[in-house]
Amino acid sequence: MCAAALVCATGAGTLAAETRSPQALASFPVASDARVAGDTKQTRFILDLDKTVPFRAFMLDDPYRVVLDLPQVSFQLPAGAGTNGRGLIKAFRYGMVMPGGSRIVFDLTGPARIANSYGLDSANGQPARLVLDLEQVDNSTFSRSLAPQGPAQPQTAAPGATGTAAPAVSVPQTIVAVPPPTAKPTPPDTRPVVVIDPGHGGVDNGTQSGGDLIEKSLVLDFALALRDRLEKAGKYRVVMTRSDDTFITLADRVAVARSQKAALFVSIHADALPKGEGEAQGATIYTLSDKASDAEAERLAETENRADAIGGLNLTDAPTDVADILIDLAQRETRTFSNRFAHLLMGEFKSTVRLHKHPLKSAGFKVLKNADVPSVLVEIGYVSNKADLDNMASDAWRAKAVESMGKAIDVFLAKRVAKAAAGN
Repeated sequence: MCAAALVCATGAGTLAAETRSPQALASFPVASDARVAGDTKQTRFILDLDKTVPFRAFMLDDPYRVVLDLPQVSFQLPAGAGTNGRGLIKAFRYGMVMPGGSRIVFDLTGPARIANSYGLDSANGQPARLVLDLEQVDNSTFSRSLAPQGPAQPQTAAPGATGTAAPAVSVPQTIVAVPPPTAKPTPPDTRPVVVIDPGHGGVDNGTQSGGDLIEKSLVLDFALALRDRLEKAGKYRVVMTRSDDTFITLADRVAVARSQKAALFVSIHADALPKGEGEAQGATIYTLSDKASDAEAERLAETENRADAIGGLNLTDAPTDVADILIDLAQRETRTFSNRFAHLLMGEFKSTVRLHKHPLKSAGFKVLKNADVPSVLVEIGYVSNKADLDNMASDAWRAKAVESMGKAIDVFLAKRVAKAAAGN
C-alpha cells in the first residue's frame, strides 16, 4: 500500500480535521474540468488545473481501481463529474483524503495498467493538465502492477511532455506544541465525551440525489449543528471525527471514540433506496448486531462497510480483534446501553421528525464495533425521497431534529453529567 494510504489507516487519520482560513483555501490549486476519452483497450483521463501539481498513481485490486494522490486541490468540476465513465473507467470519485492531500479514485471495468502518467504546463491558452493513460491487460499483468508494500515511486513524464516529472506527494507532518515549562497544568476535563461522526467525506460522497445534494454535505451540516447545540449547553466535551470535507477510515472513526473514552458515539448518515426497490422515507436508528434485523438493514450495512474501498484503501488484512471482542461480556453490556439510547432517541424524534415505518433496526456496521462505547448509526432520512431531501436541506427542520437528538443525549447522559459536576 502506498504511503498516503498507510497514513490514512494509522493514528494520523484520528486527528481532528484541520480548519483552513479563506486565504489558505484560496492558495490551493484549482481543478476546473475532467474528461475521459478512449475505448476498452486504451483510455485517457485528463484533469484541467490552474497550475501543475505533483502526483502519484497506483493500482488496487478487489475491485479493480486506480488511485491518484495529489496535494490538496480545490475541486471545481462540473456537476455530475465522474458519475459516468468511458472505456476502462467505469466512474471516478474525488475529494480531500486528509488535511493537505486530495485523491481521485477510478473504478475500472476490468484489469488494466498505467501505461503513462504526466503533467503538462499551461501553454498556448490551454490550462495546465494532468494526464493518466490506462491500457487493458490480463490479470497476471495487472497483479504485477499493484502498488508495492512501501512508498509509491514518483511518476515519470511522457516523452516530449512539457511538464516535469511529478515527485511523490509529501505527507504533512504533525507538529506537537509543547507548553512552556512555567505553564500551569490545565485541570482535567471530566465532562462525558460525545463523539459525533458525520458519515463519508472527501473522496467518498456517500449517497446522492439526482441534483447537487450529496450525503457527505447533508450529514456534515447536521453534525455541526448538533455539535453547536451540545457545546452551547456546556455539559459535554464534543469530539468530531471530521469537521470538514475530509475522508476518515472506518477504523479511525472507531479509534476516535475509543481513544477519547467516549460516553456516546453517534454516526450520522442519509440513506437512499436503490432504483426499482420502491419508496421509503423517514429517520432510522441502527444499533450493532451480528445478524441484520431485515434485508434493508443488511443491504445498508454492506454499503456503509465498503467506505474504505471507496476511499482507495485496501484493508482486507485488517486485524480481526474487533470481531473477537464482540463475544465478550463488555460488548454485550455496551449493546444494552446502545439500545437504550436508540429507544430514547426514537421517543424524542416522534414529535419532530418523520420516522421510518420500522425506526429501530440493527446490523453489522463496522463503525459501531466499539467494545466499550455505546454507539448508534442514525439515518436522518432518504436522499431518494423528495420530502426527506427537502427536510435535510432545511435549516428549520435541521434545528428541530438536532434539538430532539440533543434532548435524548441529555437524558441518556444525565447521571454521567451529575457525577462529573459533583467531582469538580
